[in-house]
Amino acid sequence: MNLVIAVSSSLMAAACFGIGSVLQHEAARQASMQESMRLRLLLDLARRPRWLVGLGLSVSSFAFLGFALAYGPLVLVLPLAATDLVFALPLLALRRGERLTRREKTGVVCTAGGVAVFLAVLPLTADLTPPAVHDWAPAFAVVVGSVALLAPVGARRPGWVRTAAYAVCAALMLALLDGLAKSTVGRFRADRLEVLLHWEPYALVAVGVTSLVLSQSAFQAGSLAVSLPIIDTLEPIGAVAIGIAVFGERLALTGWELTVQMLGAAAAVTGIVLLGRSPLATV
Repeated sequence: MNLVIAVSSSLMAAACFGIGSVLQHEAARQASMQESMRLRLLLDLARRPRWLVGLGLSVSSFAFLGFALAYGPLVLVLPLAATDLVFALPLLALRRGERLTRREKTGVVCTAGGVAVFLAVLPLTADLTPPAVHDWAPAFAVVVGSVALLAPVGARRPGWVRTAAYAVCAALMLALLDGLAKSTVGRFRADRLEVLLHWEPYALVAVGVTSLVLSQSAFQAGSLAVSLPIIDTLEPIGAVAIGIAVFGERLALTGWELTVQMLGAAAAVTGIVLLGRSPLATV
């Protein structure tokens, strides 16, 4: 474990994802709703330069995330990577020639401070052996089952319900993607190119494409004020749960430390909600 690399790479991932999400959202809102939840949506968006720049930043974000996961656990990396709104809101303000309001600044402080408090009492764990296939079964069952239930709800209900349903699906898939990235990076460090003999890289690609379709459908369906806070809240929660259940990672060891962690998490979620409700994100 290398905390400097893990923390700095996680923050770079957050910055790239936050800025990339703004650009992808602006482009996706111009696409036809008939293309929602279809691969055709990606083909349409691929002809839009702004979306391609946003996609490049998102790919860079995932590369930084993978690098961070090579040196740190999911319970450390994902809370840091979820601070992307801290980077996205100032960009939106700059693009519109506005200044951050007191509420938005409070949201930035709550998000950054809450994540810092959550991580301050986090116990460090040694690198663990990548989990076996059967260890993944519950995580896949929960994520795939939830997406199978929620995606049709989003397809039938327009407005904020559709945006929220697709965003929840995207967040769950992204959490699964984070876990697969952790496992793939671990196998690559141990086996190098023999990682291609394992199942994780291929599952990573399949889940990655699905996550991209779901996230772009969420961006297309409505405001960032609905989609991004949901993704920023549920993705790290899901990834931390996978880290604990699948990889054997740990949260705080004592009662008071766990209380501090939960208070930090609550502050971070409050900050994300405040940032998500900003007028800058409601377009």
